[in-house]
Amino acid sequence: MKIAAAQLSCVPADVSANAVRAAALAVRAREEGAGLVVFPELTLTGYELAPLGADPGLWLADAEDPRLDPVRSAGIATAVNVALRTDGPRPVIATLVHDADGAHVTTYAKQHLFRQEREVFAAGTVPGRFELGGIRFSLGICFDNHFADVPGAGAAAGCRVHLASSLYGTGDGIAERAAVHTGIARDFGMYVALANHVGPAGAWTGCGGAAVWAPGGALLAEADAHTPSVVVAEVPAEVPAGGRADGSGSRTTPAPA
Repeated sequence: MKIAAAQLSCVPADVSANAVRAAALAVRAREEGAGLVVFPELTLTGYELAPLGADPGLWLADAEDPRLDPVRSAGIATAVNVALRTDGPRPVIATLVHDADGAHVTTYAKQHLFRQEREVFAAGTVPGRFELGGIRFSLGICFDNHFADVPGAGAAAGCRVHLASSLYGTGDGIAERAAVHTGIARDFGMYVALANHVGPAGAWTGCGGAAVWAPGGALLAEADAHTPSVVVAEVPAEVPAGGRADGSGSRTTPAPA
């Protein structure tokens, strides 16, 4: 299976506009032959904590929320990160996974909230894992990936690919982005697909660099620092005896103008 990692600039607090932007990138990933595409943290609203805390209308009701329809109808499996309503007073930061037919596969809620996120969101408690196309995937959301228990638990459960929906900014975030995800690939022997913001993202400026790493840490594909785009790399369903285990990269594909 080919997998894709996306980077985009979000319209602040505009779920419908961001669903359209994400869908366009999902279609582009599908056209590149990818079977799944992962998106950045809080794709459908941007990383806009004040509006998310003040307006429950920005929270998705569930995995079938019709505002997801543009993404779910793109003809490719998607891992899209959103603010998701809960039974309590606060939403969670959640990755919703749908297959290529738009059917819900799994939901994962961020377990390790970062600083000011704790004032707006509730923390998740359950690991995120699923299987698609004969490959087992684990899920982490931004700060989650700084804690070995998240990808480590996935690796222990037989996951071969770790999907990271994140926001890394310019400045220190550039080196941190590379070090954290190279480390996961190296330490846990997993493919790692990182989706990131590019351009303004709340109080931050996303540094782009959406990427896929092979087990051991070799970089297979990486986007630039400023263009909404997808990167694609191939992951074998299983490693053949005596065969390559590092997959192969593909070119970066910008979003349509």
